[in-house]
Amino acid sequence: MEYSILVIMLALLQYLYFSFRTGFSRPKYDVHPPKTVGNETWERIFRIQQNTMEQLIVFIPGMIGFSQYVSSIWAAILGICFIVFRQIYSISYLKEPKKRIFPPTFLVNVALVIGTAVGIILHLVRP
Repeated sequence: MEYSILVIMLALLQYLYFSFRTGFSRPKYDVHPPKTVGNETWERIFRIQQNTMEQLIVFIPGMIGFSQYVSSIWAAILGICFIVFRQIYSISYLKEPKKRIFPPTFLVNVALVIGTAVGIILHLVRP
């Protein structure tokens, strides 16, 4: 389980990086609080941060459940994929939002949630 928790912490560090980038880029793009619109590049930075937060809501409990009921090592591997895919998404979305790929982090989250559900069911039905 330690590996899974470590990967969750890495994902949260990545999210903190996206959050700091969002906040610290406000003056550069002249988007002062409480505004969330105004400069297209800043809006992309903001959307990357917001989308990552939306994904983390599923990712974190999925990681914990998968680690507990399926495999801690496979949870960690899926978690590393999540972090790498988030970074790729960030780079591609910042560069050209219309050409970004469907976020594979969504597929990682689906695997974590379904895997956890199956793992719990198998745990409950085994004598």
